[in-house]
Amino acid sequence: MEFDALCKAETTEERRRLPADRGRCGVMVETEKFLRNIPTMIKTYKILSLLLSYPNRELQEFLQEAEKVLRDEALLPDDKISGIAHFCNNFIDSDLIEWQADYVQLFDYSRSVSLHLFEHVKGDSKDRGQAMVDLIEFYKENGMHPDSRELPDYIPVFLEFLSTLAPSKSAELLGETVNIIERINIALNEKDNPYGHLFRAIVSLSAKEPDEAVTRKMIKDEKPLDLDAEYEEEPVTFGEGASTCPSKGGELWPACKH
Repeated sequence: MEFDALCKAETTEERRRLPADRGRCGVMVETEKFLRNIPTMIKTYKILSLLLSYPNRELQEFLQEAEKVLRDEALLPDDKISGIAHFCNNFIDSDLIEWQADYVQLFDYSRSVSLHLFEHVKGDSKDRGQAMVDLIEFYKENGMHPDSRELPDYIPVFLEFLSTLAPSKSAELLGETVNIIERINIALNEKDNPYGHLFRAIVSLSAKEPDEAVTRKMIKDEKPLDLDAEYEEEPVTFGEGASTCPSKGGELWPACKH
């Protein structure tokens, strides 16, 4: 599937056709403005968003085109593009159902590689609710309306948002999360997992380098994911009734900088 067609599928019912029991909708937005901006988006961020999304047939068909689009845009260093090409080659001929199962096993059952940013800085804290409300409002203020069926701190959603901004602004905002991204990268490297190529590429796009002291502290303080507790806890609250956000100075990710 060609890149522009896959981007359009991300915003239409075509991309919504995923297994009902997964509860995943992919990375979608509900605004016509985003469709009009497809030709001027930062394609590198969009591709990284797609590659980190729950796998489906359209994504697998796109893998053979990803490297060319990345090299044409030339936003990433050559070695990072080669790493992404290795990732694509790893899954291009794999069984889709097995890939989907591996994706769920990797990202849904370990906090260290969770694809939800606030999972790494707020954990089970009820502060997550207001933080997500603030993030949704930030997206809307900047012209993007994420699909309500996916949490706003889902990394593919965040990367899609960055794809709609100027490159310098994208790199700046990515820098606010780079310690989280690096923490995931470290965990994937320990597992020798091909998804590590994607996170190394994301880190390279940041305006700031990761802070080793911060990532070490995140690893040290990380609590194992208790799946039973996750299912028993109260749902995250949005809007009125949500807890007070601890962010200071307007920063979206304060905890990942300390």
